[in-house]
Amino acid sequence: QVQLEESGGGLVQAEGSLRLSCAASGRTFSGSSMGWFRQRPGKEREFVATITWSGGSTYYADSVKGRFTISRDNAKKTAYLQMNTLKPEDTAVYYCAAHFHTELILAPAGYDYWGQGTQVTVSS
Repeated sequence: QVQLEESGGGLVQAEGSLRLSCAASGRTFSGSSMGWFRQRPGKEREFVATITWSGGSTYYADSVKGRFTISRDNAKKTAYLQMNTLKPEDTAVYYCAAHFHTELILAPAGYDYWGQGTQVTVSS
């Protein structure tokens, strides 16, 4: 089992920045690939970014590429999502998730563990 807890959400003005954290406990964190997803009001949960267990490979949704950066610190059992140049359309509940497969996975169904989510609101 892996328990995940997100933090760092909040209210920010457009063009501002936030850093989300995802603290893990339980099963070996360093063996897991991590992902960030978001769910906007009335929309399905969508992929944002993912990173392999080593941090050597990352992948981003086109909508956030160049603005968001995913990273991890295995010693701290924490993954991060640095979000810059935020836009009102980035407003959503952000979730971190983990899986122990070898490949990068973009679909929510491929993830085995989820946090409870943290709200990010970007005002115009």
